[in-house]
Amino acid sequence: MRTPVFLYDGDCAFCTRCADFLERCVRTEAAVAPWQSVDLEALGIGRRAVEDAVQWAEPGLVKAGPDAIAMLLCRAQWYWRPLGLIAARKFVSRLLWPVYRLVSRNRHRLPGGTAACAISRAEDGLGDGEAPP
Repeated sequence: MRTPVFLYDGDCAFCTRCADFLERCVRTEAAVAPWQSVDLEALGIGRRAVEDAVQWAEPGLVKAGPDAIAMLLCRAQWYWRPLGLIAARKFVSRLLWPVYRLVSRNRHRLPGGTAACAISRAEDGLGDGEAPP
């Protein structure tokens, strides 16, 4: 894998709409792809991680949730980079994780969301894409 990849849940209409926005408005070197269409093992990402949060993968680096979004923005056009750099700061990331989790748990209720967007398993942890403590 040479090109960074940003993975989202292709079964979720809300996530797909967000990914469509990213592809239209946030020009980046990364491929934006549903996790269901890539070889997760080759990327070094577990299924639990992609079920829990969006993922950024590049050689030697995997980020999840708002940290993955920050990486995408940092690698985008110049006017997106400041937002990505701010979001990548450790103290900002710690603030963004609870917001990300709130959106993630309620994505089926958001515009564009459907029943397929609901997270069906117990929300007992963050798995492989765990947020910083």
